[in-house]
Amino acid sequence: MAVKTVWPVDHACGHTADADLSARPADQRAGYARWLAGRDCTACWEATRTQDAEATAAWLAGQRAAEAEAARVWEVAFRMPLLEGGERAVAWGARCRHQLVTAAYAALVTEGTISEAGWAELEDGVRPVTRAGWWIDQREADPADLPELLAAATGTDRPTENPHF
Repeated sequence: MAVKTVWPVDHACGHTADADLSARPADQRAGYARWLAGRDCTACWEATRTQDAEATAAWLAGQRAAEAEAARVWEVAFRMPLLEGGERAVAWGARCRHQLVTAAYAALVTEGTISEAGWAELEDGVRPVTRAGWWIDQREADPADLPELLAAATGTDRPTENPHF
């Protein structure tokens, strides 16, 4: 008698489905059917996956909105000019600039050896760098490297000497 190829599986979600296991070797079918029984059926798995993706997207949108608001408040408080570039690049660049500069303050002033007066000079060097792409490119930089990064910024990263703020 041949080992059956279609196995009834009572899934963990409560649904029952017939699983065609003919593609598996005969000696692996029973074990695989047991494994399937410990999982949700395909329809429930896909529904959960879609819900998780939607929840993740909603969470991420909330995080981005909070980061964007924090960056806007920071830009106003510290008289930072608006960035230049495409709409999406400007939003992303503003978040990157905010995160890098605030982390640099912590690394260089709070935990480091730069004085508040030295930071004020460094902050003045941040303002002219208004190309959003430059800040996006620096998003993974070590915050303590900000002075060196600003010194390496080119004229295309500083489109004007007198930014409007």
